[in-house]
Amino acid sequence: MPWIFLLIAGLLEIVWAVAMKQSAGFTRLWPTAVMGVSMVGSFGLLALAMRDLPLGTAYTIWTGIGAVGAFTLGILFLGEALTPMRVFAAVLIVTGLIVMKLA
Repeated sequence: MPWIFLLIAGLLEIVWAVAMKQSAGFTRLWPTAVMGVSMVGSFGLLALAMRDLPLGTAYTIWTGIGAVGAFTLGILFLGEALTPMRVFAAVLIVTGLIVMKLA
């Protein structure tokens, strides 16, 4: 169950990161509200996952899911640049997640 909590927490991190971008500096109500709710849910589920998972593992995987997910959505939906160096950085993050899980 802690891995499920961690996965959902990571997905909610993607939601709040994208919503924060869409809030235009907290000037738009609905994106700001979505950001707040998803942030609370993400942190809450991360805390539940950390009951059973080591801090380093849980936090690394949570931030990795969020970082790679936000990177991907930024490219697909927000017109952010897709460059070889950015892809390489994302691959390094995913590789690090795999190694952390195996450790």
